[in-house]
Amino acid sequence: MRISLLVALLLLGAVPAWAAEEPSGCDKFKWPIERERAALTAPDRARLATGSELAALPSSGVTLALVAPADARLPTPPERAPRDGTFAGFARVKTAPKAGLYSISLSAGGWVDVVQDGHFLKPKAFSGATDCNGIRKTMKYELSASPFVLQVSGTKEDQISIAILPTE
Repeated sequence: MRISLLVALLLLGAVPAWAAEEPSGCDKFKWPIERERAALTAPDRARLATGSELAALPSSGVTLALVAPADARLPTPPERAPRDGTFAGFARVKTAPKAGLYSISLSAGGWVDVVQDGHFLKPKAFSGATDCNGIRKTMKYELSASPFVLQVSGTKEDQISIAILPTE
């Protein structure tokens, strides 16, 4: 009996490799991402250097240039320490957005920290998938009507497209 129980527990604890993989394909996101994907791939995206200040939320996506984490001078240490060989950067949004729920989407994998009023905001929802051209992950944040800092770290490339859009 004990051996049967032990075998059953071991089998229940074993997770197949495919179960640990991330979803693949644009249809695997938890909500529609067409608007975010269009903003991230728009040909007229503004190009920003890390540390840029935006007067207001951009109406489309932006491409943020990233640097080595030690050179990024992130205003707040990221909640997840970036790995060696990755890139980081940030932008400040100076004019307060209208309070509400916003999607923050990235074209590639990376860690996002949204810092508002001196506090890290936690995403209300998260969705991501591989093999979807132009978008890798999207999160929903409740923003108050005050300026904020968007920090990105742990990316494999030295630039990333970002879209910050009010949810519909």
